[in-house]
Amino acid sequence: MSARLTGDESALWKAAARVLDANWTGAATVPSPGLYPHQWSWDSVFVTMGLARYKRDRAERELVSLFHGQWSDGLLPHIVFNTSLARHAYFPGPDLWETQRQPNGTRTSGLTHPPLHALAALRLHECARDAEASRAFLAHLYPMLVAQHAYLARVRDLSASGLVAICHPWESGLDNSPAWDRPLGAVELPPADYAPRWASRNLPTGEDYDRYVRLVVLLRETGYDPAYIRDAHPFAVEDPLFNASYLASTHALAELAEIIGEDPTPHRECASRVHTALLDRLWDRDTGCFRARDLRAGRLLPVVTVGSFAPLLDPELPEPITRSLIDLLLSARFAGAAGYPVPTCDIQAPAFDRAAYWRGPTWINTNWLLWYGALLHGHDVVADLLYGATLRLVRQSGFREFFDPFDGTGRGSHDYSWSAALVMDLLGARRAPRAA
Repeated sequence: MSARLTGDESALWKAAARVLDANWTGAATVPSPGLYPHQWSWDSVFVTMGLARYKRDRAERELVSLFHGQWSDGLLPHIVFNTSLARHAYFPGPDLWETQRQPNGTRTSGLTHPPLHALAALRLHECARDAEASRAFLAHLYPMLVAQHAYLARVRDLSASGLVAICHPWESGLDNSPAWDRPLGAVELPPADYAPRWASRNLPTGEDYDRYVRLVVLLRETGYDPAYIRDAHPFAVEDPLFNASYLASTHALAELAEIIGEDPTPHRECASRVHTALLDRLWDRDTGCFRARDLRAGRLLPVVTVGSFAPLLDPELPEPITRSLIDLLLSARFAGAAGYPVPTCDIQAPAFDRAAYWRGPTWINTNWLLWYGALLHGHDVVADLLYGATLRLVRQSGFREFFDPFDGTGRGSHDYSWSAALVMDLLGARRAPRAA
């Protein structure tokens, strides 16, 4: 792969490879070895995208390792814990979740993450040199992906609309985005504090963090009961990013089904229903973007974030809506006023903070999602802008966890896995062979 790259691109490729090699544990890739020592679901999706172009065997092991923690009801947890580490190596660790549903002894969280896994599996196949071996792997993974989607449709479609709800900000992937401030503020705290007094300075702290932990405790005390989540859990939000990921992977499931000789019809029917509900329930004509819906308060949430653009992942998004999203993306509220786009929150919003975790900084993975969506709809100029901006960030500041959107300063963890992996995917996107 590197022989086909320019000198500068080849150097980036090799640097990204070093990060992924260093963060590989033998079974999975940790986001960063110091701050995040376990396996995270969303991270593994993005890592798979890069490994598909670098070391395919590790990409397959990455997904298998993650699905090793899947619950019997189909829930794919957002963390699979490395039980060889000290109990307090990371908070919240397995002791908080009290999930022991896996007969293989795997310890996990009790939440899930944006379900982009089928899309990752499809892109892994598209990069394959041996189509038959790839089909065999997909045939092994396919039932697990179907179970993941079946759980979401059965347990998380709280409005019976086709959309699925998150029950914790951590499930969104954009952990403490200002989009969640209102529903999180409505969570009542008991007198006792639940969160530890220590935390990374880059992570949310204080009363908000107590509420995050309180939501986990409520789920744990009810045994993660679907009826409780549906009827009583205080945080229930239909998130455009989560649902756009669900929709993109549902389309991918249909393609995977065809590749391995299964029936794609149920997935296509589900995709059509999610597409309709996304437009009916989350599209806000007045603001020209998608907004999250708070199911407990019965209203759309006010803050516009990078998640508002995620429905670009819908291949059937109507052109006028696509154009409206692109116009907003390029405006002074987002990329138009940021030297290093795309900020994760509307720059003009009171909640915007250029340095705070998910409240303003630019992240490589959200840039990648918008790049992919722009290409999907034929907006090649926008895709090139995102491609160039993303590579400029890592050239200047390295494979950091996130970046200042105005000056490109790297923040958070160093040698962050998905930053390295997605740069690899960007570099290799137009060069890799495609499986038949």
